Formats: sequence, structure tokens, C-alpha cells
Amino acid sequence: MKQTRNDVRNVAIIAHVDHGKTTLVDGLLRQSGIFRENQEVVERVMDSNDIERERGITILSKNTAITYKDIKINIIDTPGHADFGGEVERVLKMVNGVILVVDAFEGPMPQTKFVLRKAMELRLPVIVCVNKIDRPEARPKEVIDEVLELLMDLGADDKQIDCPFVFASAKAGTSSMDPEEAGTDLQPLLDTIINYIPAPVGDPEAGTQMLISTIDYNEYVGRIGVGKIDNGSLRVGQDVVIVNHHDESKLVKTRVSKLYEFEGLNKVEVQEAGIGSIVAISGIDEIRIGDTLCSPDAPKPIPFQKISEPTISMNFIVNDSPLAGQEGKYVTSRHLRDRLYRELNTDVSLRVEDTETTETFKVSGRGELHLSVLIENMRREGYEFAVSKAEVIYKEDENGKKLEPMETCVIDVPEEFSGNVIQKLGMRKGELVSMGESGGGYTRLTFKIPSRGLIGYRGDFMTDTKGNGIMNTVFEGYEPYKGDIAYRSQGSLIAFESGEAVTYGLFNAQERGALFIGPGTKVYSGMVIGASSRNEDIEVNVCKTKHLTNTRTSSSDEALRLVPPRVMSLEQCIEFIDTDELLEVTPETLRIRKRILDPTARKRANIAAKQRAEAAGN
Repeated sequence: MKQTRNDVRNVAIIAHVDHGKTTLVDGLLRQSGIFRENQEVVERVMDSNDIERERGITILSKNTAITYKDIKINIIDTPGHADFGGEVERVLKMVNGVILVVDAFEGPMPQTKFVLRKAMELRLPVIVCVNKIDRPEARPKEVIDEVLELLMDLGADDKQIDCPFVFASAKAGTSSMDPEEAGTDLQPLLDTIINYIPAPVGDPEAGTQMLISTIDYNEYVGRIGVGKIDNGSLRVGQDVVIVNHHDESKLVKTRVSKLYEFEGLNKVEVQEAGIGSIVAISGIDEIRIGDTLCSPDAPKPIPFQKISEPTISMNFIVNDSPLAGQEGKYVTSRHLRDRLYRELNTDVSLRVEDTETTETFKVSGRGELHLSVLIENMRREGYEFAVSKAEVIYKEDENGKKLEPMETCVIDVPEEFSGNVIQKLGMRKGELVSMGESGGGYTRLTFKIPSRGLIGYRGDFMTDTKGNGIMNTVFEGYEPYKGDIAYRSQGSLIAFESGEAVTYGLFNAQERGALFIGPGTKVYSGMVIGASSRNEDIEVNVCKTKHLTNTRTSSSDEALRLVPPRVMSLEQCIEFIDTDELLEVTPETLRIRKRILDPTARKRANIAAKQRAEAAGN
């Protein structure tokens, strides 16, 4: 017999990146009395990962819970970036409704559409929270219209279109039902959650059914499965079986040894939990995302949406440069393999494959950001390795035609830079779909573009718009191959010999292009030390010292003026490298190098590659 559990609400907060989801959760936690009066609390307390804090983005979904008017509200903070869409897709199975956070100035953005579409597919009720209402340029009335248009575009039903709008300033911790009123606290939002989000429904007398939507990992207890109990109950010591909707052969018998519920930021051990509760279970090694925990006498899996496939891949390679092993703690292929496969414990959108050689692993993900976060995490943990240029994953249709992933790219840019952007993306096979004003003197350009056309573009984009442009992308699907794209208009400056870079050598080299290194940097033959001003690679000797004579001494080197080197971030390095180059990643240094270090072997390989290309063209 189905029953409604009125003392629980399960809600996910979804939004475009940087529209204030995590800050809103902060406000809800503070106002629910989770923290002690004198407790020091960092901002964006839910972003626990160092990289999340530095970049101001949420990468992993987080669970928390507050109590309001004797009702427990389980809140899930989800990532807004499309690269982490795998996280969004699965956590929505745990909730009965969503809060859509929209910036009061920017309005709905590409990822707003992406995350909202997922909620629409599951027919979840939506509360729209128009955030940053206190921004001087806020335009809440236009944003309401834009959100309603978006809901209609996504095929929302009458109930979803007739959704409540709450106007908030997450930073100030205020909300109100009227865009003209500031409000004093977040109570109007909490009341809306209680009144509008349905309470969970299930049969407490039926056999246990709980879908695992998230996997956490802990060195001490191993895998932790998180999910919502749909039917029955779960208690410590209970015998259960694990089954999977997409894998009929899976049937694993096990026992619940530890059970937790969420309170504030903590997991609290409980002995038993009933329908509608979001719980965590530890001590079951075989547990995977998409598994259903059932009673042994009635094992019935809950249907689960397959996670979207990766669109981009890179090779992770054991570092074999002349400077290998000097800075990293974990350098062997075994270390690299173990770490990459361990990532699969928690990252459902990632794929790792062994290749023909034991030194190389093919890693596929949802975008450059997805893979760069993994690379950054690994280097901070002490790993040393090399990565190849990111490449898109192609498919074939039934007629054997090559298909490639396509993206919708939405760009907000000051009007004077729009011509530059249209020209550059046109060269990368981008097709301008629409152009219009987006407020504040900005023009909004919408392009349809192959995913590979965006690889390496972000750096150019920031230069072309003098840092004033905003670019957002969302994956749209596969379409026929659009033709070849020239990735880079400039070649590389390559070190001719190994040693230490000196001022005299660098002074001569800087006439040939922009340098990435300064004096005293260790270099080796085949290492890329700058970007050439021409569209071809140039070899330079940066270790070359001046011949000393009686009248010219080495101290006159100090008079040589060097242009400060261009210091590149991890993303900029990933964008810069070409198909015949690798990025050497260590805990201390990022070095770009040619895949083939020996200059003679490199020339031969280039000639052979040109001949193959010509033969293919004929």
C-alpha cells in the first residue's frame, strides 16, 4: 500500500555554472542553525575539493540536510558545468523536485537549459529561484519571461509552467516572493519548498528497493553508495541483493553493515531508514552507480538512465623525457594505471582503456575541463606523466559515414569584439545561428560548432575579447563530419640542445616568437620553449653563451633586456599543444615537448606524415 512520507522533502539545486547554487546552500545551512554561533565557516562550504574552491565551480554533487518546521529537507548541490553532466543526470533520480537557480542579470544560459532538460525528462516539479536580485543591473521581469520561454521550449507540462518564482540574494541570505522586495531571510524559499515539492511516496511494507545514484569513496571504509529508499526499509544487518537494470546478469548477495543519513554537512550513523530517506551505505565493494539494493525474495531493479557517453579523449603516458622522475612521487605505469582506474570509483562519466602499449592509457571524458580537473588532481597527489592533445571521439552511422560531436556555443561579448569572434569561429567550422543583444552593451552570439573546433580556442577567445567575453557550451549530439580544421596558426620554438637556459640564448630566441621560460630553466632537446611568430617550428639554442674576449665579458649579459616569459596554466598548455606534441605534467612543472625528441627522427616522421596526407587527398 503506497504511503506519503510528509516529514521529508528531497530537492536538488540545479543551475548554470556561477549562478549561485552553492552560495544558496550556504545560506540555507546557516539559517537552519546547522553551525554553532561562534563557528568559523568558510564561504561555499559545500565545495570541499581544493580545485572547486579555486575555480569557484562545483565538480561533484554534494548531499546535505536541514530541518525546517519539523520537516527534514534533503538538499543536493549539483554541478552546473556540462562537463560534469553525468553527476546531474544521476542525482535527479533521488529527488522529488528541483530548485532552478537563475542569475537575475544573465538569465537562462546554455547549462541552465542542459540541467533543466534533465529535470523535464523526469517530470520533476520546478521552483525557479531568481538569484543575485541585488545586482545593480538585475532585470528580474525579463528573466521570468526568458525562463517561461525555456520551459515551453523544453516541453514542460501545465504544472511545470505554472511554477513558483522566488527572488533571492544568496550572498545576503534573503528571499521574497516579490521582485521589488528584498526580503529579510530565506524563509519564503523554505516555505515554497515545503508547499510545492511533493513528499516522497512509497510502500513501506513492500520489499526493499533503493537505487544507488552516487558513489563516494573513502580510504578507510572503501566505496560508499548513496541513494533514496523507494520502497520498504533498510536496516543494519539486513541481507540484500544487488541487481542492475542495464545488466540482467548481475545478482550479488550481501549484507548492510553501516547505514548513514545526512544531517547538515555530516553523515550520521542510523540503525534503520524508511521510504523517502536519502541514505549512504558503506562496506559493499561490489556496489556501482545504477545498482538497486533489493530484498532477496523480490529482486526488482529500478530503471536507470544510461549516462551520456564521453565526447573527448586524451592519452595519459608514462613520462619518458630526459627530466623524468626528478619531481614526481608516482612515475611508473603501474602507479598511473592504478590511479586512473581508481578514478572510475567515483566518476561515472569517465572511461579508461588500456592500449597496445603498457605505457599508454586512453582516457575519455565529457570535455577539456573534465579531463583537466583529473590531471590537476593527479599532479597535486604527486603523479608525474605526459598527456597528448585532446581529440574528439568519432562515430560511424549505418552507412559508414563519419560522425562527430557537435556543440551549441553561446557567447556574450562587447559589441566591438563580435566581428573577431565570428571570424575565428567561422574558421573553426562554427555556424552562426543567432545574434542579438544581451544587455549592458553586450552582444549574444549563438553558434553551432564541432566539439573539436572549440579545442584550444579559449585562449584565443580571451585575447580577442580582452578578457571581457563569456563563453558557454553544451553538447548537442552527433552530426556528419564537417571537414578539416587548422588548429594552430603558429609553430613552436624548440630547444636545440639540453642544458640550462641562459639570458644570451633567450635574448636571441625571443626575436623568433613568445618565450615560455626564463633564465635558469632546465631544458632538453625537443622541448618546446615558446610559440613561434611564424606558422612553422623553429629550433633555437637557448643554452648558448657568448664567446668571451678581453673586451666583452659575461657581465654585459646583464644589460640584455628579456621580455617576461608567458607563464601558461594547465588549461592553456592543453589548448596549445599540437598533435605531434605532449604535455609533461609533474607536481612542480608543466613542460610542452615534441612527441619525438630527436630532431632527425622528427623530420623524417613529418615528411612521412605529409606524404600520407597527400596520398589520402588523391
